[in-house]
Amino acid sequence: MIAVAGMERGIVLNKNEALRMFFLKHADQLTEEWYESIEDNDPESVYASTHPEVISVLKDQNNEFHLYIADVFIKSEKEFFDSFETWILKIAEDGEHVRTPIHYIIREFFRVRKQYLTYLNQFVEEYEQNITQEEIDEWNELIVRVFDITVYKFVEEHHQHSKRLLEAHKELINELSSPVIPLSDHIAILPLVGDIDTARARRILENTLTRCAEQQVNHLYIDISGVVIVDTMVAHQIFQLIDALKLIGVESTISGVRPEIAITASHLGLSFENISTKSTLANAMASRMRK
Repeated sequence: MIAVAGMERGIVLNKNEALRMFFLKHADQLTEEWYESIEDNDPESVYASTHPEVISVLKDQNNEFHLYIADVFIKSEKEFFDSFETWILKIAEDGEHVRTPIHYIIREFFRVRKQYLTYLNQFVEEYEQNITQEEIDEWNELIVRVFDITVYKFVEEHHQHSKRLLEAHKELINELSSPVIPLSDHIAILPLVGDIDTARARRILENTLTRCAEQQVNHLYIDISGVVIVDTMVAHQIFQLIDALKLIGVESTISGVRPEIAITASHLGLSFENISTKSTLANAMASRMRK
């Protein structure tokens, strides 16, 4: 009985290996047929590109996919995805695919899956040994499952990569929203523009202190003429920034103090008495040059 069972497993393995070799043999053909059947006119989609280099890379990526997928017929699911995730991650982080709407990418996964099911039927027709309906059903189920997991893993990696890009963009925006611009040795300007909420005020404080320390600033002009709304919180944060700068040895001059800012500060009990203030940034800089 053991010997018979061993022979049966050997036959199944041979069929699976034959199926693997069949897909490897047709990998180039699968890629060409897939690319020729693409119908996509969306300029945001990598699949609509007419650039030769982009097309070449796209075909190479698809072909590499086939070289990986063929191993699913002879490996365990875990073993297969341990190696295949390298391809998934590479595509999820690929610039052209990142710029492509994700539903187009999922559509192409499903189109390739249909190719595999079609080619599986072709293999069954051409294979010389007897293949049972149970084996055919198992292979069909395996192909569908692997593609489903692949799509899920791709969407997950694509999402994580998009989040990382978004965080990087946010960091850049945060830096640009509170730029410490050097004027000359140890002198810089901090122009504040737009609305300031609690989160942005905290970032301004942290970024300004860090940039002043890095640039060895000892005098910072803070221009608030471009701040749209100055409420209680904003006025308090400005004074907090000035106090924090003093602690690291940076003197401050505020420009663009409008009447409503002074009124808000007065209501808060905050005094500009010990703070250097000027009506405009030009006046502030001219005043320093005269010293």
